[in-house]
Amino acid sequence: MAVKLDVIDAIAVEAFEGFVVRKDLARRFKGQYPVPTYVGEFLLGRYCATSDEEEIAEGLGIVERQLRERAVRAGDEELFKSMAREKGSVKIIDIITARLDAATDSYVAMLPSLRLNDVRITADMIHNGNERMLTGGFYAEVELEYDAAIAQQKSGRPFGIANLRPIQLSKRDALSDLVRAREAFTTQQWKKMLLRSVGLEPEALTPRMQDVMLLRMVPFVERNYNMVELGPRGTGKSHLYQQVSPYSHLVSGGKATVARMFVNNASGQRGLVCQYDVVCFDEISGVSFDQKDGVNIMKGYMESGEFSRGKESIRGEGSIVMVGNFEVDVEHQQRIGHLFGPMPPEMRDDTAFMDRIHAYLPGWDVPKMDTSVFTDHYGLVSDFLSECWTRLRSQSRISVLQGRVDMGGALSGRDANAVRKTVSGLLKLLYPGTDSEVPDEDLDWALRLALECRRRVKEQQKRIGSAEFRNTSFSYRLGMDGVEQFVVTPELQSADAIGADPLPPGQVWAISQGNHEEGTGLYRLEANDTPGSGVKLANVSAPAPLRESVTAAYQNLITRSKELVGDRDPKQHELTVQVRAMDASKTGTGLGLPLILAFCSSILGRNLKGGLVIVGGISIGGSIEPVFNAIDIAELAVEKGAQMLMIPVSARRQLNDLSDDVAARLAVIYYLDVRDAVNKALAD
Repeated sequence: MAVKLDVIDAIAVEAFEGFVVRKDLARRFKGQYPVPTYVGEFLLGRYCATSDEEEIAEGLGIVERQLRERAVRAGDEELFKSMAREKGSVKIIDIITARLDAATDSYVAMLPSLRLNDVRITADMIHNGNERMLTGGFYAEVELEYDAAIAQQKSGRPFGIANLRPIQLSKRDALSDLVRAREAFTTQQWKKMLLRSVGLEPEALTPRMQDVMLLRMVPFVERNYNMVELGPRGTGKSHLYQQVSPYSHLVSGGKATVARMFVNNASGQRGLVCQYDVVCFDEISGVSFDQKDGVNIMKGYMESGEFSRGKESIRGEGSIVMVGNFEVDVEHQQRIGHLFGPMPPEMRDDTAFMDRIHAYLPGWDVPKMDTSVFTDHYGLVSDFLSECWTRLRSQSRISVLQGRVDMGGALSGRDANAVRKTVSGLLKLLYPGTDSEVPDEDLDWALRLALECRRRVKEQQKRIGSAEFRNTSFSYRLGMDGVEQFVVTPELQSADAIGADPLPPGQVWAISQGNHEEGTGLYRLEANDTPGSGVKLANVSAPAPLRESVTAAYQNLITRSKELVGDRDPKQHELTVQVRAMDASKTGTGLGLPLILAFCSSILGRNLKGGLVIVGGISIGGSIEPVFNAIDIAELAVEKGAQMLMIPVSARRQLNDLSDDVAARLAVIYYLDVRDAVNKALAD
């Protein structure tokens, strides 16, 4: 049945002629033959990289025949060995590894599907660009020969590798082809093309899910990038690192040897981090090293990209990815501990180890992998894509940030470095050409994701109790005159709770003291500033007390504009305000002063302090209305998560009766008048 092509398919087939494949065809062979996805796509890319249905059908026949004849199923080992003996040689598709046999001063290859551990192979065949055989190995088309004469010799090795062809469709100028073809896509189309290229259908994913999937690709394009992803089972955390790229290696839970990961001190053989672009630890909770200092060696490597063999310092470029599962949901995990809880004991509470993690991906925001999220459309052949990714590793996009982005004071040097690496990786995915112009919109997207994923690391360090990590209010400015934007981690936020981070300019948390008909209530005020004049209330059928508060606030802003907003004339700004009631209180009684602060914050383009909630009514003449239930207000502020309460100084005596618990959790800021309130509320 023909797949209905869309606009992205049409662009892809024309722009990437010979390098695209329908991903539903790749799934057709998944599970049928004992090879990873990229091996099947290698063959499909060779014979089915077209949109012509007849050619696809013919190519499918060839691919199926080759897989049927060359992929060794369990139980067929002796049949293939017999064919090699009777015919002189046989062609198979298998993962091939090699080792040096010191007893005979020769190399031998291992073909696990045939259970052969002593296959003859020449040194030239290994050292001619195939050194990865000596570490984790790789998939290849292998011609296996059999020599009966050698079989008669004592300790003879009758099986030998006659020919070897790594599973590799791409060519040396693959990246230039990618850069040229990328120009045919818009940014949104290209994001979807990348997702389809790893087998996912973007239309079945929310924008948030798409972002997390793109973040998973960053270690492939960024050298020495350290990432953690923990979340529910079945979300495909290890799929990308096992099935899509031959340049990544998956280490399953269990013992990880220092010799295999880094260097064999006896032979000098470099380990996985020197041989692969990405080394992924699957089921990280069960991983441990064979040496006590294994974690320390890895910490040193994650920091500098270097490790030692005696006096020799060795550099690797492999990225480290750690994936694992939560036994509970993320909310419960935060209640019982912190988000590094599922890590091995020697890592989970080590803040120095955490500090080397560049990004913590929210695995709980990824859907379970089922047929609904897999694509039937065209995507890049995995091998071509992974070849382009490996070439992008030698580039950097950090220069894009220079002169355009100013990061907030809460970021340490390691924080800023982690954010820059994540941004660089995301921008390389979106704009593979070094001379591509990156719009502010896409830079902002990458920055927010990078800051969020690094802040998630810092929040866990803060939970463990280290005072040096207490400031987690990550922020940035985009452009020389940009407004400071604060980035949160969504799992720590609640829509109706007051967070520790400053709200955007024009937004204010406020508490109404209520009236004889209703009690205290929390409100969120949002004021927007556009060219024009006057004030508009966006709420439909707003209650009379709320309309009165808006009128009084705007009148005070006009009459006291010099002392409140300086040389900015409020009459040249049209202010639109929306008031959202967060609980049972709905009338908006006594919100005059918080509304003035919202207006001033919007006109000045400045945030109010984070964790702050404001109380106070005001008359048209500028008098601050008294507060009669300050204790109730303070208790509600603590209940809603506020860290600071701004209240008229006339309520000071009432608050002497605050309970010890509330007094210890809430800082009270008193103000005398409107100007005093504005000065104390604006963030430094």
